[in-house]
Amino acid sequence: MKTKNIYLLFSSTGTMLARTIDLYTRASFNHVSISLDESLDLVYSFGRKRPKNPFIGGFVRENINLPFFLHSNCAIYQLKVTEQEYDQLREKLLLMEAQEHLYRYNFLGLFGVMMNIEFHRHNAFFCSQFVATLLKECGIYHNAKPAGLIRPQDLRNWEQLQLVYQGELNQYPYFNYQPEDEVTGSMRQTFSIYYYFMNYQVKRTTKRVIKTWRYFRL
Repeated sequence: MKTKNIYLLFSSTGTMLARTIDLYTRASFNHVSISLDESLDLVYSFGRKRPKNPFIGGFVRENINLPFFLHSNCAIYQLKVTEQEYDQLREKLLLMEAQEHLYRYNFLGLFGVMMNIEFHRHNAFFCSQFVATLLKECGIYHNAKPAGLIRPQDLRNWEQLQLVYQGELNQYPYFNYQPEDEVTGSMRQTFSIYYYFMNYQVKRTTKRVIKTWRYFRL
């Protein structure tokens, strides 16, 4: 069976919120993202919509070329999945990216983790809850603990992950650094979302046309 690699990026940005979580959890990395490629061009998580504003959060495609991320300490893990699982992950992420306005950051859920109480909120996640939910829905991650109580450290302890790099993000060997300010990065992300969504729609429409054509040929 053919396999593909995805990557989990664990990081600590050094913000006040990150330092507070670090102090409580006593863990080094308290933010986790998922990437579909080794070069980290397609990195997704739940976090700040704008790096300088900690109060507006939700589903984000993270642009790690921005100064906010560059000097973050990180640990990058590789995970092997089947081609079918990879395609399913990609499809889910593209749909979420196209509908990102529907999603919110689950701040209440963070407090629930501290109290060991899962708070269910529609279309609201914090970073590790999002990654765990996504991997569980694709049949990749199996953990009896509810996704709403999963911490980044729980994912780091997953035996199927293989550590490939640890250190400053800007020193990661496969990182293709392209300097950007926040405005340029936002414009680039907007066009990227449009491109991937349209590409997805074209492929889905093509499959439907082929299926209909085969049906009428019978």
